[in-house]
Amino acid sequence: MATKLYTRDEIVEKAKEIAHMIAQTEEVEFFKKAEAQINENQFVREKIASLRSLQKQAVNFQHLGKEKALKLVEKKIEEIEKEIDEIPVVQQFKQSQLEVNELLQLVSNAIATTVTNDIIESTGGNLLTGETGSKVKNSSPGSCS
Repeated sequence: MATKLYTRDEIVEKAKEIAHMIAQTEEVEFFKKAEAQINENQFVREKIASLRSLQKQAVNFQHLGKEKALKLVEKKIEEIEKEIDEIPVVQQFKQSQLEVNELLQLVSNAIATTVTNDIIESTGGNLLTGETGSKVKNSSPGSCS
């Protein structure tokens, strides 16, 4: 029985199905809620606006070579970033980002591992050594090279 060969389009279609599944997870739902809470939080919005303004100033000072002013602005940026990071809703948002990224990494690793193992197995290779069948056959003692 011949193995079915898939087209790129079929694989992309399956990837989109997986993406839709990921978008329907608890991790993504929590991420969306945390992001909405941040966007609704006036204090956070004001801090972020201040941060962006200071970042623009820092770029200008750097461009103009104003080292003292740049250091002062960078210190203010650091202080505001610390304030923002201490806000519980921001901590929840960052945690949710980590969890979504972990899920994406898990899926990526599962795909890579499965593809590698399928190649090794389908060529009669050795999963323990990670060698494909052609490598195993060509590295056996007494094989003709």
